[in-house]
Amino acid sequence: MELLKNDALELSRPGLLVGESFNLVLKQAIEDLLAEIRRETPNTTCFIDPFYQLMQSRSDPPLVSVWVYAALTFRGRNYAKDDALDRVAAAKDLFLLIKACSSSCSRLKSISLLAPVMFRICEIVSELFARGLSSKRDKRAVREVKSLVDTVLGYLSICSCEGSYEGGDSEMSTVFADLVRVWLGSGENSERFFPLLTDDISRALIRGGCGVNYLAGAVIAEAFLLKMCLKLHVKGVNRSELEKELRSWAVASITGFRNSYFFETLVRMLIQTTLPGASFLGSEDQALLRKVLYDAIILVEYSFLDHEGIADLATEHVKNLLMTRLIVAYEAMEYFREHGDQTLAICYINAFSSSALPSQIMKLARREIGVELKASGSAGSSPRALIKWLLELEDRGLRFFSDSLLKCRAKLVFDVSVANENPVLELEDKKQEDDVLFYIDNKGEEKDVDEDGEGKDIDESMTAAFIAAAHSMEMTENEGKKRKQRKGVGKEKRIKFLTYELAENADLQGERSKGFGGDGVGSTSEVDNPSSDEDE
Repeated sequence: MELLKNDALELSRPGLLVGESFNLVLKQAIEDLLAEIRRETPNTTCFIDPFYQLMQSRSDPPLVSVWVYAALTFRGRNYAKDDALDRVAAAKDLFLLIKACSSSCSRLKSISLLAPVMFRICEIVSELFARGLSSKRDKRAVREVKSLVDTVLGYLSICSCEGSYEGGDSEMSTVFADLVRVWLGSGENSERFFPLLTDDISRALIRGGCGVNYLAGAVIAEAFLLKMCLKLHVKGVNRSELEKELRSWAVASITGFRNSYFFETLVRMLIQTTLPGASFLGSEDQALLRKVLYDAIILVEYSFLDHEGIADLATEHVKNLLMTRLIVAYEAMEYFREHGDQTLAICYINAFSSSALPSQIMKLARREIGVELKASGSAGSSPRALIKWLLELEDRGLRFFSDSLLKCRAKLVFDVSVANENPVLELEDKKQEDDVLFYIDNKGEEKDVDEDGEGKDIDESMTAAFIAAAHSMEMTENEGKKRKQRKGVGKEKRIKFLTYELAENADLQGERSKGFGGDGVGSTSEVDNPSSDEDE
């Protein structure tokens, strides 16, 4: 029986949309809508009013009701599909529609509801870049897209300012693949709904189901990556300056969002050989994007990921987050070794060993085993040693790499030849330079102490360790010559890292996002575009 057709059900009847009755009505409404979509010539306009009433009946409506109402309303409008500027205008209207409908929703639910907006924007960008931006209208459309992406990022930053995670309604009552079908229609490949996510992440979201937390993290990751792709696509920009600008913006954005689900999504993308958005970028730009992301993820100690920051997160999420970061840290070191940049590989190892990540992994293992473990034991502090140790524990029946992809990558570690592996912790002969610093997101904090009392003095030991890591990147000419003679390394490479100035008075150009609290970059942190694109 179709509940919502021919006035078979009056949703305004008192008591009908209260308690369990609401869930039954919503479930039946979704089933009727999906049945209609599967028809050869579906007519979904008659579902708009019922879903509007379902959405309005709750102060914090379920994500499903807002999602479907926005989709039906948007599809009911006749937008021009051929002109790029008209399509950008339609995407703006969709953003405003969803923003208005979700005004009473929780913050992370509001972020999750923007997934269709990112899908529409990515479609437009892909087609514009495929045409080569040959016409003036296409170039103008790109400028409009950049403005819209900045607006979306500003909205996401406002929604993220509290940094809270969803409980209760965090799991969606409807299969997410069905919700995607409402936007794409029947017969479409649902995984293309997330064009800027890797296939494994898209598959996990759509087929495996997802909660609001993971969906929100995915939406933030897409907006984050699209912004960087748009910046990299600009021609005639000094590459060194662009790298510094992107790195600074990435660190400020990650610090501002303070979302561990977004961070896990971002880190997981780096496991893949090809980054999402490859169709937008050339090989040189892809390499630069990967380097910037490695730097932002490995060289920076974010306070929302310290012992206290992850204490209240779901255990499985924490485990996946730590294991993903461990694998990516190892692969980043190997990546730059293979490309001949030994100093940056050393820098990554020093930063990893000095960070909170090894102790967090040890703490996780201690909790799994149920006995006391010493950090100075057989585990070691390098990524390779920790991965090997965790795999040995898994052979005894424990489970750390619960994800099949992570387990596969961990096992591949030992397929890499270690015959020519170089020492990585030789800092004695390094000369201190005053202009090389790493940013540590610990503003306002003195100590990072876990629940077992195994804390670290962040301001002293951590900062000193990160500065030591930076110093290891600077080689004098004599040291370079000696290393060249010993190891057969070619030209000497000099690397200089910019100083991250992310204090409260740091001024990124462009639109400012308000509302960041806590630590990191302070209450006036900015995650919007650091520079305008008016020159394009």
